[in-house]
Amino acid sequence: MSAPPPVSAQAQGMTVVARTQAQLVRRRFFRHRAAMSSLLLLVLILLLAVTSIGVGPIPGWWDKPYTGIGPVVDEGRPTLSVVPTFLGGDGLRWGEHPFGQENQGIDYFSLTMRGTQISVMIAFIVGLLGTFIGVAIGALAGYFRGWTETILMRLTDVIIILPLLALVAVLGRVAGNQGPVVLAVVIALFTWTGLARIVRGEFLSLREKEFIEAARAVGTPGHRIIRKHILPNTVGVIIVSATLAIAGAVLLETALSFLGFGVQPPDTSLGRLVSDYETSFATRPWLFWWPGVFILSIALTVNFIGDGLRDAFDPRQNKVRN
Repeated sequence: MSAPPPVSAQAQGMTVVARTQAQLVRRRFFRHRAAMSSLLLLVLILLLAVTSIGVGPIPGWWDKPYTGIGPVVDEGRPTLSVVPTFLGGDGLRWGEHPFGQENQGIDYFSLTMRGTQISVMIAFIVGLLGTFIGVAIGALAGYFRGWTETILMRLTDVIIILPLLALVAVLGRVAGNQGPVVLAVVIALFTWTGLARIVRGEFLSLREKEFIEAARAVGTPGHRIIRKHILPNTVGVIIVSATLAIAGAVLLETALSFLGFGVQPPDTSLGRLVSDYETSFATRPWLFWWPGVFILSIALTVNFIGDGLRDAFDPRQNKVRN
């Protein structure tokens, strides 16, 4: 007896939905619980930092400036309380100075929010600019080969062997006096090497594919092949690397500011706050805790988002339910 003919999905009453690669990536990312929770937390942190004290001339809802000196109340202790009354606490209470006050009576919540703004701004500038430089150098070296690859990769090797923290610390000392934006640009100029090598490897592999050979055969210019055919196939690696670069930039800026080579007074950052009040850890630990909590929260959430993006772009994860 011969086997019955296969029954199509349409005959069985099932609907087959054809999805593009972008839709599959989006669905995988949205189903990644850790990444989505981290994205929500990161958005909340950014909204809190931006809306509380405002940005530039735009005021926020918090009425105490991060430069306002006032009397120290109750030794500058935090007034924030989330401990229920039946456990001996004051219940949910925000208070006048939720994060406490520093030595001169400045509201520490305002200082922490300002530090968060500066640290996040530096991290995103470093991540985006470093990604642009790394992609440009890796793409040119991987596609054109020859002397172009030799020069660009030897430049990359020279920067790789330099002690990153020491080099950026020396240049950051000068750049920090010019403002956080200049400091971020200096950091980005020396943190693109890893991505450049990754992109070069991807381009070396893709440039030998049949569709690239076909594009060359019909006379497509090299810059158009890079932009239209190769870059779209490396966007997953680039996005994940950019995300992880942002997380690394948060920690690098923290290290530089902690050592005194980062953001300089009168401005501040989370790393600067940790450095300024490290001696208060035994007597007034909240001056050390709050910036540390925000540093860890930002770095961890960005890393989890990067993990979610990596899993979403992984072509081996092709089982997505409708």
